[in-house]
Amino acid sequence: MGTTAQPSLGHGGTGAAKLGFTAGQVVQEWGYGDDVDQDLRAAIEETVGGELVDEDYDDVTDAVILWWREEDGDLTDLTDAMVDVRAALDDGGLIWLLTPKAGRPGHVPHSEIEEAATTAGLHATSTLTIAPVWSATRLGTRGRGK
Repeated sequence: MGTTAQPSLGHGGTGAAKLGFTAGQVVQEWGYGDDVDQDLRAAIEETVGGELVDEDYDDVTDAVILWWREEDGDLTDLTDAMVDVRAALDDGGLIWLLTPKAGRPGHVPHSEIEEAATTAGLHATSTLTIAPVWSATRLGTRGRGK
């Protein structure tokens, strides 16, 4: 892994705390690749007190992080990924979609994130700059009757 020009919001829990993770949570990671922010991953693991579980984990989780880049697929693929992560999540769990920032290779326009989320029965709420290359968009579930 190469070095980054600036530190992420990693160690010390700052980035993980911004994402709302807490001690004891099981956090599942989807879309891992060589380009993910290792400092952010380490901060999340430090905050929850355990390793991130991978896509093959077969129990419900408290939260999900989904790394997604433009080259990972089209709008349908992103929607399918959101449906998959939602199925693995405990009721009320956190879902964070991590995408490269605007102007970076692999950037996914917010309009596509919103469209995929809506189709998956979710909605994009807040978006944060979470690491030197990555933004995080929180995906929430729509309440019944909406």
